[in-house]
Amino acid sequence: MADAPIYIHAGAHRTGTSSFQMCLHENRHVLDARGWTTAYPGRDGIPSGDLALRLPSGRRVDPEAAAKKAARGLDAYRDGRPVILAEENVPGRMFHFMQGQFYPFANVRCAALRSAWAGPIAHVMLVVRPYDQLFVSSFRKRAEDNEMRDFDDVRDSYMNMDRGWPDLVTLMQDILQPECMTVVPYASRGTNVDLLKLLVRDLEAEALVEPKRLVNQSATDAALLALQKRYRRGENLSRHDWQAVIKQYADDTDPKGFAAFSETEIAELSARYESDLKQIEWMTSVSFA
Repeated sequence: MADAPIYIHAGAHRTGTSSFQMCLHENRHVLDARGWTTAYPGRDGIPSGDLALRLPSGRRVDPEAAAKKAARGLDAYRDGRPVILAEENVPGRMFHFMQGQFYPFANVRCAALRSAWAGPIAHVMLVVRPYDQLFVSSFRKRAEDNEMRDFDDVRDSYMNMDRGWPDLVTLMQDILQPECMTVVPYASRGTNVDLLKLLVRDLEAEALVEPKRLVNQSATDAALLALQKRYRRGENLSRHDWQAVIKQYADDTDPKGFAAFSETEIAELSARYESDLKQIEWMTSVSFA
């Protein structure tokens, strides 16, 4: 029996994907009653998240082996019902931004995902964010649990990124071959229920609720500076430990220059983003929200 249709919220990173996953958690019983299967990870504290989708991260990939590994992560959701899947790591990791690479392994990851699901990919939705915000936010997020170089050391990599959103959108569309693809600018993202209704357009909105608590909130400059000081001393902090530091400094919201672009750099990155949005908007086979 062929797999049922799957609807994929493919991120991107730092665009509220964890909140969307929490929305699926809060509405899982309503969606189940309406005949939907939901799939999402629990990495950001989503209580019922159990998706473990393993996609390749390298140039030398055995396509058959990669597809089998991805398929095993999806087996639990092959129950004959349509699936709503939310996973921001479909295109890849944020780490590569600091090397001037914009999701360099998205092609092999999408190929593995497409091969792993025998049914139609009914819809792929991607939320995109301005480059200056995306790069700063990704740097800050990684700094929560990793020792980092100073932002000035990676600034040029961000400013000279090898490609951008239009390239990723084209790649995902060509490889995943969804029946429909929608790109949502972060500024017009709306609520999580809005996104869910956009992803599954015939879904009845009655009884759907917004998440009751925020997830994956950003750390303050004070918290990140305190964490980096400890990492540079050689400390290896557990998740509980570094989250405690973030909580400790949550009220110290004064900017301390941890990571920021200059006004000139912001203008340059903003112009590139606006140009790229226009390019995506011109794509005849992509819906632009």
